[in-house]
Amino acid sequence: MVLTERQTEIIDKSIEIIGTKGIQGLTIKNLSKEIGISEPAIYRHFESKTAILISILDNFKEMATFMGDMMEENQGPAVDKIEFMFSRIIDIFSQTPYFISVVFSEEIFRNEAVLKNKIVEIMDFNEKTVEGIITAGQERNEIRTDIDGNTLALIVMGSLRFRVKQWDLKDYHGNMVKEGGELINNLKLILAKN
Repeated sequence: MVLTERQTEIIDKSIEIIGTKGIQGLTIKNLSKEIGISEPAIYRHFESKTAILISILDNFKEMATFMGDMMEENQGPAVDKIEFMFSRIIDIFSQTPYFISVVFSEEIFRNEAVLKNKIVEIMDFNEKTVEGIITAGQERNEIRTDIDGNTLALIVMGSLRFRVKQWDLKDYHGNMVKEGGELINNLKLILAKN
């Protein structure tokens, strides 16, 4: 979906509001004040707050799809693919920490079926991407085979999620790139065929 300049501005400001005030702080009224346009002007671009959130989640899905396509084209070793993928994710979160508040807010979306389904779709896609990399690595004898690919994918993804969420909850104190790099190196050790 191609967004207008104003829609992009609304999305960017929405992510910033969620990052600073939480999802409950994202109201059309707050959004219009932050951007400096009227509430009806917001509604000319998005029919509701839910539509804004769907657009934000669609943007994350597009990024995940792009990353998944890159991983499919990459013929390198599985651990290198995971390192590249996770390094890019850590870079994105380090540069734009407010994204964390949206990406990891699935509990807040639980009562809104369309948003919950979008989050599940993104999570399933990411899990399938990582599991595919690991399974291919197992078939090429690069990744340990004593643990199934799905379980390894969950361990790897859960570890990254925990580290990123912890950094978020600590108000971005610490060096996420450094800590993320250390985590990636340890995950490579866990995944490696002995």
